[in-house]
Amino acid sequence: MTASNLRILVIGSGGREHAIARKLLSSPAVSEVYCAPGNPGMVATGIKLVPLGELAFDQLIEFAKKQNISWTFVGPEDALVAGIVDRFQAAGLKIFGPTAQAAQLEGSKKFALEFMKKYQIPTAHYQAYIDEQSALIGLSDFDLPVVIKADGLAAGKGVTIAQDRLTAQQAIKQVFEERKQQVVLEEFLAGDEYSLFVVIGQTNYQILPMAQDHKRVADHDHGPNTGGMGAYSPLPQLSTKLYQQMLTEVVEPTVAGLRQAEFNYHGVLYIGLIVTKKGPKVIEYNVRLGDPETQVVLPRIASDFAKLIDACVQNQPLPPVTFADFAAVAVVIAAQGYPQSPQIGQKLPVLAENKKIQIDYANVAGQVPAKLVANGGRLAAVIASQPDLLAAQKTAYDYLNSLNLTGCFYRHDIGQKATGKIFA
Repeated sequence: MTASNLRILVIGSGGREHAIARKLLSSPAVSEVYCAPGNPGMVATGIKLVPLGELAFDQLIEFAKKQNISWTFVGPEDALVAGIVDRFQAAGLKIFGPTAQAAQLEGSKKFALEFMKKYQIPTAHYQAYIDEQSALIGLSDFDLPVVIKADGLAAGKGVTIAQDRLTAQQAIKQVFEERKQQVVLEEFLAGDEYSLFVVIGQTNYQILPMAQDHKRVADHDHGPNTGGMGAYSPLPQLSTKLYQQMLTEVVEPTVAGLRQAEFNYHGVLYIGLIVTKKGPKVIEYNVRLGDPETQVVLPRIASDFAKLIDACVQNQPLPPVTFADFAAVAVVIAAQGYPQSPQIGQKLPVLAENKKIQIDYANVAGQVPAKLVANGGRLAAVIASQPDLLAAQKTAYDYLNSLNLTGCFYRHDIGQKATGKIFA
């Protein structure tokens, strides 16, 4: 059956959800896209905002029924881990995303690492600890640098790479003081990191364009981790041989493990990969699209993304995904003070779109288009599309350099690992 006249609800409010809703709305099969709660920067794209929080499950279910929503697409991990898919399915509604059980692949670092160990998926040596004292003692079993992770959700910021014992000890103490949860110690893996996204259906899966994220707040990967300061796609430095190795050694056993565990996984699985001297290894799983990778991955999908997701929620075979032959670079504009204490209230300049530039908004408030103000950490992503990465990189930075950004900042080296260029 061919999908048509789809009415879709997207859950979330960030740049990722703006990109998702925009992509879905571009499909001839889609008539309307709602976003709950969304953000005011989305309105100019034709997305309809719904003033309901992403964890207001009862009200969201009521809205989906009342508006005759065809299916719901869940953006953020919090709602997935909290069981939004289970709740919608129990209400007889179709929804794209994994159940709460499967969402533990992101919700618990320990759960994910145990899954990888069970299904022989290459990853770092690790150990989980339930109290501070045992973690501090266990620290002696790891070489430096060592990776310290809070076991639960941390919005991309719950990781410390400690170069010395004192920093590691302080990070362990901080986890138990702030989060009251387990801590996971991991061996540090050195190498280039890549983001791989798989849409998993009932009988098959499809791989989306790959991307590279930039987690650190400052140029040259300096400073603390953030939710992501920019991304680019494709990855010309990634060889066909290495890509095939990722599929064979990581993707295939991961999907086979999900089937064997009977997770009934319907959704996106993000696989954070690092290429070590011993080959690709998994750093982490996320059970949703990444932010800001989504902002460069979705524009590069030439096939109908809405029909792909519709097939998934209808338990039909997933159609092939075709890639557009151009490059995309996304540079995030963030508020001064991010990630520790972002400034709010500063006015943003008008961010006009054109044939080469797209703007996906995140933590903004106010009115469109001339009266948006900062309302959090990451404010918007400037996405440039061009025939090659260097041209896309230059287009993005030429645009950013033309703006008067008060109380804001951005990295100048997004894409540098592929092009060798920094636009300071």
